[in-house]
Amino acid sequence: MAECDGIKESNKGIPKGWMIFYISLIVWLLWYIYSYTPEISGWSQYKVFEEEMKKVAKVPAVIPTENPYEHNEKAIAEGKGIYMANCAVCHGDDLKGGVGPDLTGHLKLGETDDAKFKTIAEGTSSGMPPFIDQLGRDRIWKVLAYVDSVREYGKQP
Repeated sequence: MAECDGIKESNKGIPKGWMIFYISLIVWLLWYIYSYTPEISGWSQYKVFEEEMKKVAKVPAVIPTENPYEHNEKAIAEGKGIYMANCAVCHGDDLKGGVGPDLTGHLKLGETDDAKFKTIAEGTSSGMPPFIDQLGRDRIWKVLAYVDSVREYGKQP
């Protein structure tokens, strides 16, 4: 035991709780390395991704030709919020146009629900970007329900 200026050093060792934690951490680390190292376990994030993509590919992406939210007031209200956040910048708060065309008049890319959906989802060559990744299928249908409620049924924007 060393002694200097009345300070004594003792050799008591590591507390049991810390020792258990330390050993548990080493065991967990060895398990993790064994489980997630491709050369050892064969696991790969690419394999997991490919399996998930195969499952998705089996489910056909059926896009309805008619808007499933056409007269749904809750969906129309949600569609208005989505429109204001994503579309109003170009098409105006009142759907009368601006940078983008007027949505209350004749639509040159199609008047049917599926044509309007395709225009929003895939974008146009005249400058509108595709929104399918940003909004998804259901949110696009809700935006169309809002636009149609103003265009065809005379609701106020």
